[in-house]
Amino acid sequence: MPSPLCHALLRNLDLFRPLADAQLNAALQDAAPCRLEAGAVAYAQGAPGAHFFVLLHGCLKVAQVTPEGEQIIVRYVNPGDMFGLACAMGQACYPATVLAVQESVCLAWPAAAWSTFTASHPQLAATALHTMGHRLQEAHQRIQELSNDDVEQRVARTILRLIDQSGLPTRDGVDIGFPITRQDIAEMTGTTLHTVSRLLSDWKQRGIIGGGGRMRIVLRSPAALARLCGHAPLPVDCAACLSCRAGPSAGVVPAVH
Repeated sequence: MPSPLCHALLRNLDLFRPLADAQLNAALQDAAPCRLEAGAVAYAQGAPGAHFFVLLHGCLKVAQVTPEGEQIIVRYVNPGDMFGLACAMGQACYPATVLAVQESVCLAWPAAAWSTFTASHPQLAATALHTMGHRLQEAHQRIQELSNDDVEQRVARTILRLIDQSGLPTRDGVDIGFPITRQDIAEMTGTTLHTVSRLLSDWKQRGIIGGGGRMRIVLRSPAALARLCGHAPLPVDCAACLSCRAGPSAGVVPAVH
């Protein structure tokens, strides 16, 4: 049985918040907590799908190696997300590698418990199905972006997506919320490290993003970045965003919208 700390963390997650104490205790009956240091692998691509998981704290990266040997970052896992659902998809092995971006805590259930778990907790089963449907939809969207968008649009959409999923407001803008490298962004968008570095440097000069330190990205004007995607109307009452076109005036920090 997980520790009282895990129980408290679960209570803060939307996935488990509606459950009564008895239901929550029953759901945790077969669960085992596991702690991952930054860089540690939760499971590897091609390994037997022996468990399914819920992330309680931290952030995980899902990476896949193509038959050509190219690594692609598929998505990031945030607290409250279910992952490792090979058993739910009828797959014997995990289709990707999952590793910790920062120190993380998750709960693991044996794959053999999936049928009992879903039968006993239909709400959690519905969430798992919704999760898989959302990931399929997101995969289709990314395929469309790779086919139709130029590189700048793909990188802009990826950063906006990460901000939407994990963004943390700061005094300088919105931080993505976890360490991310330019190589990571390149692997998510099907481009090169050089191209991502050039785009981010240009956006920083224009005041669209700020310097959040090593492996951090702070978005100072989501509206300006959205316009680069070609689908956002121009704000009529935002002088800060207008200034992003040529870079903000000295001493002016663009507003976050």
